[in-house]
Amino acid sequence: MNIAVSRSAEEPSARTQVQWSLRWENELQLADHAELADFFRKSYGPTGAFNAQPFEGNRSWAGARPEVRVIGYDARGVAAHIGLLRRFIKIDGVDLLVAELGLYAVRPDLEGLGIGHSMRVMYPALREFGVPFGFGTVRPALEKHLTRLVGRQGLATLMSGIRVRSTQPDVYPNLSPIRVEDVLVVVFPVGRSMGEWPAGTIIDRNGPEL
Repeated sequence: MNIAVSRSAEEPSARTQVQWSLRWENELQLADHAELADFFRKSYGPTGAFNAQPFEGNRSWAGARPEVRVIGYDARGVAAHIGLLRRFIKIDGVDLLVAELGLYAVRPDLEGLGIGHSMRVMYPALREFGVPFGFGTVRPALEKHLTRLVGRQGLATLMSGIRVRSTQPDVYPNLSPIRVEDVLVVVFPVGRSMGEWPAGTIIDRNGPEL
């Protein structure tokens, strides 16, 4: 799950009213993509210049392109974002339909002001789509952040010790087209219980990360 986490120097008085909108990808116009690309560059930039590079120009996605986005807006524009893409993954060879969650970011000046609960806004959409599970992967360093955001509230289960195979978003002459990562897997039980999540230590995404 592409995720930007930064720290704000703003005081809590900077909290603004955020309005949430669920947008299908076909509904976005060029101006929407341009605004989102600028938002991602500013949100991911503080985590490293390399993380902001995919969003050059008007590109508002990093790897795979989402089909649905939940976008939070305030008086200054885009405040928060999370994307969703339904896909099949393989867990030790077992096919499983999931809604992959990614492109999670909060505008740096709002970090820590409760806007991170955009993931809770996405949860009703997961139920509406009828998928058995929501799924995402994050760097192990973000375990405490994700535990605070969704783990303690019972929205998701975090699992370690799992390797995920994905494709690169583009083909590069000096890189393997496949990458294998030891990451933290985040699972949202939606239509099924966590007891029905297949056991396994290898997940094939068979595509680029959202």
